[in-house]
Amino acid sequence: MDADPRHQGDAGPADRLPLPAHGLTAAGWAAAHAHGVRTVLDLRNDDERGADAAPRPDGITTVRLPLDGIEDTAFWEPWFTDWRWGTPLHYRPFLDHFPERVAATAEALAAAAPGGVAFHCAAGRDRTGLVSLLLLSLAGAAPEEIAADYALSEARMTPVFTALGRAGEAAQLAAAYRSHATSPYAEMLKVARRFDGAAYLAAAGVPGTTVAALRARATGQSRG
Repeated sequence: MDADPRHQGDAGPADRLPLPAHGLTAAGWAAAHAHGVRTVLDLRNDDERGADAAPRPDGITTVRLPLDGIEDTAFWEPWFTDWRWGTPLHYRPFLDHFPERVAATAEALAAAAPGGVAFHCAAGRDRTGLVSLLLLSLAGAAPEEIAADYALSEARMTPVFTALGRAGEAAQLAAAYRSHATSPYAEMLKVARRFDGAAYLAAAGVPGTTVAALRARATGQSRG
C-alpha cells in the first residue's frame, strides 16, 4: 500500500503521512518527492520501525526523533490500560509532562531543509495529531478547524489499522467514545480551545526566532 501526503498539488510546508514512511513503495516515494517533500520526520520509537519496502530517494532526508518518551514508564504505564490513550484526552497531560520533547520536534521542523516536511508516527493520528495541533495553532487555525482536521484522521483509522494488523482497534475506540458520550471532534475541540502553540513553545524554552520560523513554515511562507 502506498502512503501519500494527505493534500494534493504542491507540497505545503508540512504534511502528514497516513502510514509509516517505511511502507512507501518506489512509486510512493516518487510521488512524495514530486509533491515537494524533502524531509521526512519519523516520530516513532526505535522498536516501531521496520525495514523499508523500497529505497528512500537521495532527495529526501529522514530525521528520526521519537516523540513519546516511552522510557518514562511512570507517566505511560497508567495510560496503557486507559481508553483515553490514543485520544485527545491524553494530549494535555502529555504536553504538560513532555515540553522538552515537543520543543525538540518543533525545532526539527523549523530547521528542516527547504521544501515540504512529511511527518508520521505509526498510524497517523496520535503523535501526528499532536504535531498538527501545534502547527495549526501557529498557523492561526480556529479551534473548530483543528478539531475537524483531527476528526478527519480519526475517520480514516479503520483501513489504517487493518493495514497495521490491528483491525479491531478503531471499532473498539469508537465504542469507547460512544460509551462516554463524546467524540474525537468534541475532545480535540476542548484541547484546541485551551492551546496556544506560540505561548507553549515559548514556555518550553524555544527561541522566538525558531517559533517565527516554524510559523512561517506552517503558513507556507518558507517554501523551498
